[in-house]
Amino acid sequence: MKQLIKIERFLLIGHIGAMAFGLAGLLLVLPHPEWILSLPPQGKTVFQWSMAGGGVVYIILGALAVAIYAYRTLGLWQWLTFMVPAIVISLASELLGTSTGFPFGHYGYLNGLGYKIADLVPFTIPLSWFYLGLVSYLLARVGLEARVATNRSVSWLRHFGAIAIGAVLLTSWDFVLDPAMSQAAVPFWLWEQPGAFFGMPYQNFAGWLGTGAVFMTVATLFWQKTPMALSRSQLGLPLAVYLSNFVFAAVMSIGAQIWVPIGLGILLGVVPAVVLWRMATTAPTPNTVEQALRDRTPEEKVPVASMGVSPK
Repeated sequence: MKQLIKIERFLLIGHIGAMAFGLAGLLLVLPHPEWILSLPPQGKTVFQWSMAGGGVVYIILGALAVAIYAYRTLGLWQWLTFMVPAIVISLASELLGTSTGFPFGHYGYLNGLGYKIADLVPFTIPLSWFYLGLVSYLLARVGLEARVATNRSVSWLRHFGAIAIGAVLLTSWDFVLDPAMSQAAVPFWLWEQPGAFFGMPYQNFAGWLGTGAVFMTVATLFWQKTPMALSRSQLGLPLAVYLSNFVFAAVMSIGAQIWVPIGLGILLGVVPAVVLWRMATTAPTPNTVEQALRDRTPEEKVPVASMGVSPK
C-alpha cells in the first residue's frame, strides 16, 4: 500500500511538473524565437520533444495518478465503473462533435496531443475527461454526503446534486482552458465558426455539461449503494489535481490576455471545489484496499512463517 502511495505522489508531481514545463515553453520560449536559436543542440532537441509530446505526457501522468488513487481509496470495481464509462462516453461525444458539430460545435483537433483515434480525436482527450471528471465528481459527492442526511427521502437529491455540481466543476475548468488553448501561439484545436464567448460557442459548454453529467450518472448508478466516506485528507489528491489543472488553464488565459473566463472559473469552479473539500470529515477512514485486507478471514491470511520471513 505504501508503494502505491509513493507511485501516486510521484505521478502527481510529474503531472504538475509537466504542466509547468509546458507553460514555460508556450508562454516564455515560443514568443522569443531568438532564445530557441541560441540553445545548444541538446536544448533544441529537448524543446522539440516538449512541443511534440509535452501535452501527451502531462495528461497520461494525471490519468495514471488518478487511476491509482481511485483503486487505492475506492477499490477496483468503483475505479473501473467510472473510468470505462467516462472514457467511452467522452470519446463517443468527441467523435460525434468533430464529425457533425454536435454537441460542442464545429471544431477540429490539430497536432500536439498524441495519436488521433479515427484521425479525429487524440487518445489523450478521453483520458483528460476521465481524470478531471472523477476528481470533480468525488469532490462534489464526498462533500455532499458528509453534510446531507442519508435517509432515503433525500438520498436521490444527494446523487442528483453530486452529478450536477460535478458537471459544473468540470465545465468551469473548461471555461478557462478552451479559449486559451484554441488561441495560443500553437493552438491544439480550431473552431470552424468562432463563437461569442472569447471565440467559443456557448454550445460547447452545454456539450461539456451534458457529457460530464451522462458519465457521472452512469457511475452513480453503479455506485448508488457505495458510501463515499472519504476524509478531507483523503480528498487531497482530487483537490490538488483540480486546482493545478485550473492554474494551468488560468496561466494560459493570462498569456492570451483573456480575463473574464478566469473569474467565472474561480466563481463556479475553484470556490465550490474548496468549499466541498472543507465539507468532508476530518477523521481519516480506511481505504478500500486496506479494508479488504483487514476483512480477510484468518484462513485467508498467509502466515509469516510460511513465507520464510522472520518478523523484525
